[in-house]
Amino acid sequence: MNSTKKTNKFFRKIIYMWPMIVLGLVTMVDNADQSIVRGVALQIEKTFHVGDFQISLLGAAATIVNALITMPAGYLADRWHRVRAIMITVMLWSLLSTFGAFSPTFYVLFMVRSLLGFGQGITEPSGNSLLADFYERDGRARAFSMQQALLYVGVAMGTTGSSIIGQHLGWRAAYLMISIPGLVIAFLVLILTEPFRGSSDYSALNIQGGSDVPKVKLFENGLRYFLKNMLSGLYEDVKTILQIPTLRLTLVGVASILFTVSAIGFWLPVFYMRGFHLTQSKAGIFFGIMVIIGGLPGLYVGGKLSDRLVPIKSETRVVIPGVCAIISVSFFLCSFADLRLLPTIILQTIGFFAGTMAVPALRAGLSDVTPGTLRGTGFGAFNLTSVIFGSAIAPTVVGFFSQLFGDNLRIAFVIVLPPVYVGSFLLIRARKHIDRDSQAIFQRIIEANKPQDK
Repeated sequence: MNSTKKTNKFFRKIIYMWPMIVLGLVTMVDNADQSIVRGVALQIEKTFHVGDFQISLLGAAATIVNALITMPAGYLADRWHRVRAIMITVMLWSLLSTFGAFSPTFYVLFMVRSLLGFGQGITEPSGNSLLADFYERDGRARAFSMQQALLYVGVAMGTTGSSIIGQHLGWRAAYLMISIPGLVIAFLVLILTEPFRGSSDYSALNIQGGSDVPKVKLFENGLRYFLKNMLSGLYEDVKTILQIPTLRLTLVGVASILFTVSAIGFWLPVFYMRGFHLTQSKAGIFFGIMVIIGGLPGLYVGGKLSDRLVPIKSETRVVIPGVCAIISVSFFLCSFADLRLLPTIILQTIGFFAGTMAVPALRAGLSDVTPGTLRGTGFGAFNLTSVIFGSAIAPTVVGFFSQLFGDNLRIAFVIVLPPVYVGSFLLIRARKHIDRDSQAIFQRIIEANKPQDK
């Protein structure tokens, strides 16, 4: 009898966790693909006779398209079938990623990597919107921690796997390794059930039903009509979400923090190779160890702590990320002193642990203050901010300063660290607004479901 209960409990837990696992796998394979260039950067430089600045442009290639597509994708995520959009996107980018392995020139590789920006640009707002609908407020941070844990697994897998495969089989073989997992994950996405928008908020209030935004039939009345409606609708949606004080402060804070995080994350394997004379594979392994040992526990602790504290004080959704970011950047600053490899790795692992603690609370907090019918647009704005000020600009800025100071990444890193302190202050300041903003969502639902007087 007890074994039956345990079995039933296990399966209920799997069913509960299934959406966060599948959507986390989407994030994992996307970031594994994006991280390949970290592990084989020097090989690509040698093949195409380019420098650090050109490699940084290659790293930013997908983010250019990502930045252009993410807000329209967020608009569609609030209106179209999100599960179907993610499935189609994952399948197409898995096929496209294989073409990069056969690029005859650097410019062809750049173009292929640019097109892959459609991947994260579409899956980010749709996937995050789905997670917010699958999980109620006191479980969202843990759901996002699972998603982000698999993100870092993807980063480690892409960087470490590509560095090892690249060293033995060449960088082209490294790009081929990602297509099969992507196709399998596309099938797993297909079996998810699409929830109605705001369903978790209705469930938290014990209110049945709820009305969803009518789905958009793409190009039903022609491309021109569709684009006109999308632009006007997107304008109204963005105007609405920017009236939420917590969201405004969060976006600015995230921009400054992710600028530094993206800059350091992209160039660390090269930093290990140059600063400590490691081979390509060893540098990738050390980077992967730091990401796994520091990142996964940080995400778990950050998600669990945030969900446990939010019913007591909702302001912890922004205070935790702000404080953790300050601690993280301080440890990284210390690690860029002239130290040996072991203390450098230890300091960076602690810094990475603190930094990743901030992630689940930050994403859950954005869900908490954005209405269910606008979360796609909200996460589109979040992704756009992350892309422009993080993965698009930051690696290029570091590549520029590194080349300016004679390929000295240590100096370049120290130059880009201070903005994190500014972003952390803005996140902590958002604590004054988050309780009112999150309660406003529930109030709208209650008012919408009041019996109408005849």
